[in-house]
Formats: sequence, structure tokens, C-alpha cells
Amino acid sequence: MAGSGGGVVSGGRQRGPPLFATEKPGRMAMAAYRVSAATVFAGVLLIWLYRATHLPPGGGDGVRRWAWLGMLAAELWFGFYWVLTLSVRWCPVYRRTFKDRLAQSYSEDELPSVDIFVCTADPTAEPPMLVISTVLSVMAYDYLPEKLNIYLSDDAGSVLTFYVLCEASEFAKHWIPFCKKYKVEPRSPAAYFAKVASPPDGCGPKEWFTMKELYKDMTDRVNSVVNSGRIPEVPRCHSRGFSQWNENFTSSDHPSIVQILIDSNKQKAVDIDGNALPTLVYMAREKKPQKQHHFKAGSLNALIRVSSVISNSPIIMNVDCDMYSNNSESIRDALCFFLDEEQGQDIGFVQYPQNFENVVHNDIYGHPINVVNELDHPCLDGWGGMCYYGTGCFHRREALCGRIYSQEYKEDWTRVAGRTEDANELEEMGRSLVTCTYEHNTIWGIEKGVRYGCPLEDVTTGLQIQCRGWRSVYYNPKRKGFLGMTPTSLGQILVLYKRWTEGFLQISLSRYSPFLLGHGKIKLGLQMGYSVCGFWAVNSFPTLYYVTIPSLCFLNGISLFPEKTSPWFIPFAYVMVAAYSCSLAESLQCGDSAVEWWNAQRMWLIRRITSYLLATIDTFRRILGISESGFNLTVKVTDLQALERYKKGMMEFGSFSAMFVILTTVALLNLACMVLGISRLLLQEGPGGLETLFLQAVLCVLIVAINSPVYEALFLRRDKGSLPASVARVSICFVLPLCILSICK
Repeated sequence: MAGSGGGVVSGGRQRGPPLFATEKPGRMAMAAYRVSAATVFAGVLLIWLYRATHLPPGGGDGVRRWAWLGMLAAELWFGFYWVLTLSVRWCPVYRRTFKDRLAQSYSEDELPSVDIFVCTADPTAEPPMLVISTVLSVMAYDYLPEKLNIYLSDDAGSVLTFYVLCEASEFAKHWIPFCKKYKVEPRSPAAYFAKVASPPDGCGPKEWFTMKELYKDMTDRVNSVVNSGRIPEVPRCHSRGFSQWNENFTSSDHPSIVQILIDSNKQKAVDIDGNALPTLVYMAREKKPQKQHHFKAGSLNALIRVSSVISNSPIIMNVDCDMYSNNSESIRDALCFFLDEEQGQDIGFVQYPQNFENVVHNDIYGHPINVVNELDHPCLDGWGGMCYYGTGCFHRREALCGRIYSQEYKEDWTRVAGRTEDANELEEMGRSLVTCTYEHNTIWGIEKGVRYGCPLEDVTTGLQIQCRGWRSVYYNPKRKGFLGMTPTSLGQILVLYKRWTEGFLQISLSRYSPFLLGHGKIKLGLQMGYSVCGFWAVNSFPTLYYVTIPSLCFLNGISLFPEKTSPWFIPFAYVMVAAYSCSLAESLQCGDSAVEWWNAQRMWLIRRITSYLLATIDTFRRILGISESGFNLTVKVTDLQALERYKKGMMEFGSFSAMFVILTTVALLNLACMVLGISRLLLQEGPGGLETLFLQAVLCVLIVAINSPVYEALFLRRDKGSLPASVARVSICFVLPLCILSICK
């Protein structure tokens, strides 16, 4: 149990009861898991032994020998990676908070202020209404508004985004008191009105429909302005901020803008009930062509500096613009970790899981989010450090800004910025901190703030915080803290995983490698936990080998596995059955269906032979100076027809892609090998011919079964989401020569 109480802490405060508990799974459950893992590992060792002791001789059987050596290499890697993954899962922990004890130990005035960062970069890819729904959801947190400061970073410097934020600031005067009065959840108006069809308890129909109409009116105005691209004259007159835009303003070339739309220090900044509103700030950092802006990392560092002169809260939370707050008590849950007097002093950040509201039942893409959130992340937490994933995370400002933890460290939770009464002066100070040249010859992005130089700057930032002595914790409450949108087309998903894989591979090959940077600073288990993702890319080659070479050998009658009657058949069969049975049990335990588990296995294969493979190739091309790595923004806009197909369980392709060519080639190759190989055995050798090739036949059939959506998109579908004919033609050009050579052999 974390945070056991008793005694007195420095400063004279009586040490209170623990504010959070740390729990582990039951001993019997862990013992059963470890025994099962041990038997699988024994099977893996026997497979390695079989490969090493049954190596075919050279000479006339050279093809089989080389194929065998490739299988040995692939199985050595799979075994190593399985052990790596297993070791990380050795000691999961689960957290539980006590918000009632927090309320007993600290008055509202004693709680620290919180700065909340929301980042957007493109009003087309990230629609303004999506952004302000997130902003409104965090403005309405169940927290003292005077201690709540919301900052929106608009990297495009779009006047449309500024206009929509002005609209949101007015709507907030009605929305926030409504949420708090009736304990509304979720507090994103878009999500709330989409999910709830009747007034909450205690709310009359008239008040309910009035609020709904206010939101509809705001939405209509915003959509009208976004569609026309023109800001009405009336809002321009009411806000002096619009004067900072002119005809020369572009998304890549504009001056810095800092505008305080709501200042909680002013008496006029109140809602319709006369209560204070949270501070709301718009920021667009300066952009100039040919200048390096470091994408989201640069935006977050600019927000850290601007917030330091306006509010300077000791706690910073950042959330992506498409992930609204789904739990109004998330701040108080996070504070239970930071303010725990026994074990809270060295906690650098509290990471909430990512959850998505647009994932349908039996999702065709098998998003493994439940298994990741319920099993993988608690295991990282058990090794003393959850990863920072760039959204839904509460940071201690001093940890984020480069401070090294020491036993003498004591946080001043009452710290605030040296405020002046003049908002103009604060805005001017803020603008000077976000110019293109401000960070030149400084340690920003190196030792201070969010790190630069890697597509996954959030992961390296979290790792460096942990290497400076801070712990991080993972908290997964029953009511999800944040809900967002995940891509619903295969192309978007694969591009996203390609970017992540490139980032993790670059980390592994750089000085930020957890085994280099973390040596002697973090636990070995945590280093291995980071490496599970760091080695994603390496999985591509053995997986591609395993789904092509055994099938081609099956077509040619070349045996690569033991016969069914051989004792060596048992470890192969056991490892496959035990590993997949355990995986299915874990998935069911975490709330997935068997169909979702099967779909997840499909995506596991697809990602490895497409995203991981191309990420590896592109990374080494960049290292060799052949090409530069770029940043691909995930588009948040979804085609309605594509969305309908997704809801029906249809995989979305739609365009030509190198990834789709690889996927289709593997699918067609295995289909051809299965049909021709089984036909050849039955016609030439009879049913007994399958004896020596049984496992290869099973593998080939499984690959064909798992690729059923590919065949459907190739042969049966005629909608816009099907595979283009150009993809089929290129794939056939690869598959046909291989099949002809095998038949003619």
C-alpha cells in the first residue's frame, strides 16, 4: 500500500492518511501465469534445439538448407522478443485514489493551480468545433475556476480558430455553471448532446432545451464562418485580438500572438451565475519560412514559457485537441498522487490512458487498446515508470522543466506567477517568449521542456524525466479520463504506426536509447519495457519471411517443420496453441470479444509486414542521407461513407499505397500456394503427402483466413473503399512469376 501515514512532515503539517493505494494481482494468478510462461519458454528452447540439430545438409538440398537457416533466425528473434515482452509483464501494479481523503487533508484554497495545454496545428485537419469541444470540457473541470488556466496553442495562427475560441469563451459562461449544477458528464458539449437525449436529474425541460439551443446556435455560427472563411464584423468589434491579423498573415509566416480572452483575476470574468471563470489564453507562436519550429514539441515549450508569466501553475496538463475530458474529477485524481505526503514527492507525471469513443463493437481493425490499458501499462508502472504518451498527462512543472529530483526537494504548491493587473503587459511579455529566435543558444528542447530531434518527442521527454530521478505513475480510472478519435481507415492506421515505429527505432539507435540513457538510472525492467516498442521495427523482417518462405516451400514440397508423428512436432504445436490461448484469454479478460481478438491478430500481422517494414527502410535511408524523415499529421476528418463502411465491419483501402501492395502480394501468394500446394499433394502424392507438410499447410491456411478482408476488397467489393485495380496488377506481377517457377519445377 502506497503512502502509509503517521508522523509529521516538514513545515508542521500533520501527515495524513495515504491519498492513493498501489495494489498487485493475487499470488495465485501470477503463479499460474508464470508457470504457463515457463512451459512456453521450454517449448521455445526445444524449437531452437530442433532447428540447430536437424539442419539439412548442403549440396543438392541447398534450397532447403538456406530456407531452414532463415527459419532458425526468425524463430530465434521471435523467442527473444517473446521473452522481452514476458519479462516486462512480470510485476503489474494497479492504482486507486482516495479523493475524499484529499478533500479532508486540503482545503480548496490549499490545492495547487493547474495549467492545461491544448494544441492544434491545422484548422482543416482538426476542425475548430472539435478543438473547442475539448477546450470547453477542460474549462468545466470540477475544480476551483480561479486555479484553472487553459491555454490553446494554434500553430497555424488561424483567425478562424481564434474566432471559434472567442465564441467558446462566451458559451462557457452558460455551459460551465450548467455542468457543475447538474453534474453533467461528459463535459464536452458535442459529446454530451450526442449521447444524452433527456435532461439530467433536477433540470427542467425548458432549461435543458435552452442550453441545447445555445450550443446549436453557436455551432451553426461557427460552421457558417468556417465554410465562408470570413469573420463577421460584430465579433471583430468586440475583441481587440482580431486586429493582429492582416492580409499578409499565413500559417507558415506570422508574428507571435498571445491573447488573454478570459482573465480570472478580473471581476468581470464571471459566468451567468456570477462565479469566476477559468483563465483562457490563445497563443500562436511566431512562424517564419526556413525556420525550424519543432512541431508539437516546440508548441508545448512555447506554452510552458507563456504560462510561466501568466499563471505559473506547479501542475501542467496537456491533452490533444481531439481528446476531450470525459471525467470532471481527473484533476483531483492526479493530485492524489502529487500531494501524497509519503510517496508523492518524487512523482514527476501521472499518465492517463488513451481511449477512443469511435471504436465500434467487433472493430475490424482490432484496436488492442483494452489489453494495452489493462495489462501492458500497469506492467510498465510496476517497474517504476509509465511512458509519457503526449496527451492526457499531468506533469509537475519543475520536472518537465529539467529539475533533477533530490531527497531535499520540497514543492511549493501555492506558487503562482508574479501577476500584474495589466493584461496588455502580460500579453506583451508572452509574445516576446515565443519568437522564432527565442530558443537560439538555449537548452530548450535539449535539457529543458519537451525534447526535440525525434518524431516521438513525448516518449524521450518522459524517459529523460525518469532518468533525472522522478517516478511516473499510470492511472486508469473506471470512468475514463479522456476520450478521443482514432483513425477508421487502414491507410491512416498504417501511416500512424509507421510514424510511431520510426520514432521508436530512432530512439533505440540514438543516445536516447533506454539502455544508454537509462543505464544505472532506471530499472532494467523499465529499459526492457521501452525496448518492446523500440524493437517493433525488427519484427518486420522475420515476420515477412515467415509468411512467405514456408508457403513457397509448401508449394514446392519442401518440408521445414517436423512430421505429425515426430516427437518434435509437440513443442511447435504446444507453443502455438499455448501462446494464442493465453493471448485470447487476456483479451477476453480485458473486455474484448473473440472476434476483436481475431481482428487484432490480423492487424498484428498487417502492421509488421507494412508499417514496421517501411519504417525500418525509411529510417536507414534517412541515416544514410538518402531521404529525410517527415512529420505526418493524422487527419481528424472522416469521410461519412467510409465511416459507414467501418461500422459494417468493412476494411477501408481506397487508394494506391506501397503498404497495400505488400499486403496484397502476401495475401495472393498464400492463396495461390494453398490452392496449388494442396492440389499438388492430393493429385500426385495422395492424402499421405500432407504428413510431412502438415504444419506448413496449417500456416498457409491460417494466413489465408486472416487475409479474408483483403480478398473481399479485391474480388467482391465495388465501393470506394475497395482495393484499386492498380494494387492488384502490381501484386500479381510479383506473385505470378513465383507460382509459374514453382509449377514448372
